[in-house]
Amino acid sequence: MRKGGARELSEKGINAKKADDFDDWYTQVILKSELADYSPVSGCLVFRPLAYSIWEQIQQATDSMFKAAGIRNVYFPLLIPERLLRKEQQHVEGFAPEVAWVTETGETKLDERLAIRPTSETIMYESFSKWIRSWRDLPLRLNQWNNVLRWEFKHPTPFLRSREFLWNEGHTVFATREEAEAERDQILGIYKEITEDYLALPGVIGKKTESEKFAGAVASYSIEHLMPDGKAIQGPDFHLDGQNFARAFEISYLDREGKRQFAWQNTFAITTREIGVMVATHSDDRGLVIPPKVAPVQVVIVPIFDVKSRIEVVDAASKLRERLSQIARVHLDDRDYYTPGWKFNEWEMKGIPLRIELGPRDILSKRVVFVRRDSMKKWDVQSDRVEEEVLSTLKDIQQSLYSKAKAFLENNTHAAEDLTELKDVISRMKGFALVHWCESPECEKKIKEETGAKITNMPLNQPEEPGKCVICGRETGTIAYVARSY
Repeated sequence: MRKGGARELSEKGINAKKADDFDDWYTQVILKSELADYSPVSGCLVFRPLAYSIWEQIQQATDSMFKAAGIRNVYFPLLIPERLLRKEQQHVEGFAPEVAWVTETGETKLDERLAIRPTSETIMYESFSKWIRSWRDLPLRLNQWNNVLRWEFKHPTPFLRSREFLWNEGHTVFATREEAEAERDQILGIYKEITEDYLALPGVIGKKTESEKFAGAVASYSIEHLMPDGKAIQGPDFHLDGQNFARAFEISYLDREGKRQFAWQNTFAITTREIGVMVATHSDDRGLVIPPKVAPVQVVIVPIFDVKSRIEVVDAASKLRERLSQIARVHLDDRDYYTPGWKFNEWEMKGIPLRIELGPRDILSKRVVFVRRDSMKKWDVQSDRVEEEVLSTLKDIQQSLYSKAKAFLENNTHAAEDLTELKDVISRMKGFALVHWCESPECEKKIKEETGAKITNMPLNQPEEPGKCVICGRETGTIAYVARSY
């Protein structure tokens, strides 16, 4: 049996502390857990099997909810002709700095530049304008799972800010504004279920300011997460696009009275950024911690044996795997070239929620040893109660991770009545500041200039009692979240 030397273990272990150097710690967790790796192209990440399997769990859960809501999947090309991208000018101006262009093939210059998809509105809506003719063609609710490329920044961070990322693009078309607006709560509800129930990530849901909304949208809404370093980061979003794109792309229909009307549209997305938020929120100085619902492997069985007991122990472990595979995603680590200690460290690094240890003495006493990854709690379980204990433990880990993250969000959200208090929250306490804001661009700009933070969003449920704007002091009924952000 291979021992696994101290030097090799040290190289695999995390040597930065989450509380002391968050950036270094985060990068080490990503790389040493073999979640992802850097690619030769700056800002473009290699998703290793562990990361992509987590994304598949997110994707499959979200996709099933979309389909239950009546949303169907399609796929549109990666390349977008420049003439289409320029049809909706406000949209183009918003994305112009981020677009990468294909200008030649081989030795031949293209007659028209082709944009590498930063988002798909323009190429999809060219088709929508052909497909939609009458009220009978509506609603049209489509989605695609794809990659996009946005060349927008100098300092990429794995998952959190990358030039290429994976996401869903929901694009829906309705006959009336009321129908389009009604979709908002349904989609945000799906994203809330994914982020909270699957990823164990709480967030604040609200409306973006005019300066922060999606290019071309009438209104944008988001789920904002709070990272362990006290900065906010935007999660899934929903955009009410009104008739802006419909007018630009002539997406119109004949209503029941035979009158031509422009359609109403929405767009929405969840991205692989959620993997990074999950890693940052739940993981610790040992490595990854993955919520059970999105863990590719929920339970790892590690048999403990020597040459003499190997056959007996591995056989018992194999039978245990067969039993547990009916209720969970299980992996049996029966490698004989690593010590049990080595394997314990490896699976802790990879964040597998539950480890089961089984050795000769355990077989004799008809028990196994459970170890939780989140708390590292260790206890004995009788063999005839293993299934029951696995299910209850995975459920408890999932809930515990969410409760801990929820408490962190609540404990790091503070009300600020004036600029002095706002500066104190942002610089000393960190986290979210909840402030009254008069909705003027001038005061929004002043917040950013004075604190280095920005308004992330405004809660959907606003208070009944008015207050005074944190900057100008005018009476207002609007409250907003303010934070430094990624």
